[in-house]
Formats: sequence, structure tokens, C-alpha cells
Amino acid sequence: MAHTLESAVVVAKALPVEEQEALAAILIEEITSEQRWTRSFAASLPALRALAAEALAEHRAGQTRPLDELM
Repeated sequence: MAHTLESAVVVAKALPVEEQEALAAILIEEITSEQRWTRSFAASLPALRALAAEALAEHRAGQTRPLDELM
């Protein structure tokens, strides 16, 4: 376990049980949310690669303009 996480656990153990439960719920939700985001991002990589390839093709074909020209 990482040193910082170990330190956090020591501090959390000193909290009242209700606060420990609330903190644990927050931590679990954060980890779950991060895992969902990671899976979602990984699943979107083929679409992102296709969009990037399309954008580069349009740029190479002269179909784009610098952003500051649009302002």
C-alpha cells in the first residue's frame, strides 16, 4: 500500500465509525467512477482515432482554417 494511503487509513481509523463509513463510501464511489471512465474512454478509442484521421485528412486537403481566423 502506498505510504500516503497508509497515512490516510491511520487518520481515518481515528474518526468516529459513522465518519469512517461515509469516507469509505466516498472512496469506493470515486474508485468505481474512475474505473467506469477508464472503460468508457478505452471503448471510445476507435472512434477517436477515426475522428483524428478524418481531421488530419481534411487539414492535409486544405479544408481547415486556423482557429484565430474564426474569431
